[in-house]
Amino acid sequence: VLGTHAFDKYKQEKDDFFPKHASLTILTHPESRADAEARRARYAWVAENVNLARDLVDEPANVATPEYVAARASELAREVGLEFEELDVAALRAQGLHGIAQVGAGSENAGRLVTLRCLPTKPSPQTVVLVGKGITFDTGGISLKPADKMWEMKGDMAGAAAVLYAMRALGRLKPEVKVVGILCCAENMPDARAQRPGDIYVGKNGKSVMVDNTDAEGRLALMDGFYRAGEEGATHMVDVGTLTGAVVRALGPSVAGIMGTDRELVRRVIRSGESHGEAIWELPLVEEYKESLKTPYADLNNLSAGGLAGAITAGLFLREFVPDGVGWAHLDIAGAGGFRDKEWKYFDAGSSGFGVKTLVDLCEGFPQAPR
Repeated sequence: VLGTHAFDKYKQEKDDFFPKHASLTILTHPESRADAEARRARYAWVAENVNLARDLVDEPANVATPEYVAARASELAREVGLEFEELDVAALRAQGLHGIAQVGAGSENAGRLVTLRCLPTKPSPQTVVLVGKGITFDTGGISLKPADKMWEMKGDMAGAAAVLYAMRALGRLKPEVKVVGILCCAENMPDARAQRPGDIYVGKNGKSVMVDNTDAEGRLALMDGFYRAGEEGATHMVDVGTLTGAVVRALGPSVAGIMGTDRELVRRVIRSGESHGEAIWELPLVEEYKESLKTPYADLNNLSAGGLAGAITAGLFLREFVPDGVGWAHLDIAGAGGFRDKEWKYFDAGSSGFGVKTLVDLCEGFPQAPR
C-alpha cells in the first residue's frame, strides 16, 4: 500500500511507475487464517492513513490552510465516529490561549485548534493525548527564512497530519484507552499585523514568553495544545512536530528525536516506532541548558541564546507548559517527517507520513504491560 502510492494529482502526466492496483497473497495454516486476515486488514488500514497523511503534507499551502485541515478533521470524525471540536482565533483569545493567534496574526488564513476524541467501549483510567504541530506554511514571519527551499515549509504541519490520521485509524481500531488528538494549526506570515521580535505575551498557565525569533513559532502554537491537553484530563501526552533544524543536524533525515519527563512513555514511543520502521533516538533534557532560555524581560525566551543544542532547548521550553502530573514525551520529526528529494525505502519522493504508525501502535497497546 505504501510502496504503490504517489502524490501526482496536479500532474497532467501521471507517474506510470506506480500501479493502480496491487495484490497480496498470504500463505498460512488454516487455523491461523482468521488471525492473518485480521492482521492484513489492520496493516492495510493503517497504511491507508499513512498515505492520507502524506497527501495532506504534500498539498500546497494555498490549499491546505488551517481552515482546510479543520474541515478535513470534521469530515473524518463523522466518518469513523470521533468526537470533534474546533476553536477559531476569537474563541482561543476569549479563553486566554494566545499562542496560535500570535503565530498566525500576520496571515489571512486564521488559525484553528482542533480536538478529536476516540472513546473506548469501557471507561479508561488513562487518557493519552496526542498534540500535533500544524503550521500550514512557515515563512519564518518577521524573522524571514531564506528563499532556498522555503517551499518545503508547506510541510511544517506534518506533526498535525500524523496526529490527524492516527486518530482516523484509531477510530476504527478502537483501542482500550481514551485517546484525544489536538491539532494546533496556524500559518506564519509577515505583514503589518504579524508578531514582532521582542513581543511578550502570557501563556494560559501564567508564564510569560518573549518572542526573540518569530521563526521559533511551533513551540508557541503547541503551548495552546498543551493547556488543552490538561483540560482533556490527560494522564499521558505525546507531542509531535517538525520543530527544529537542530534535530536534523544531529540525527539526519531518517531518525526522529525524542525527549520527555516520563521515561517509560519515551521507551514505549521508541518501541512502537521500531516495530514499524520509524527510527527514534532519545535525547537528554539537560537541565543546565535551561539557562539559555532566560531573558530579563519575561519568564522565558522562545529561543535559546547562542543557538546551541536547539532541539534540547526547544524541549526544555515545551516542558514549562506540560500540565502538572502529566507524563510527557516530545517527538521532533523535523528530519524524518520532512520531504525526500528521491525515493527512500518503500516511499516515493515527498512526505513519508512519519509518526502515524508509531502513534497508532502506541495507543493500541497502551494499557498492556511494558514489553
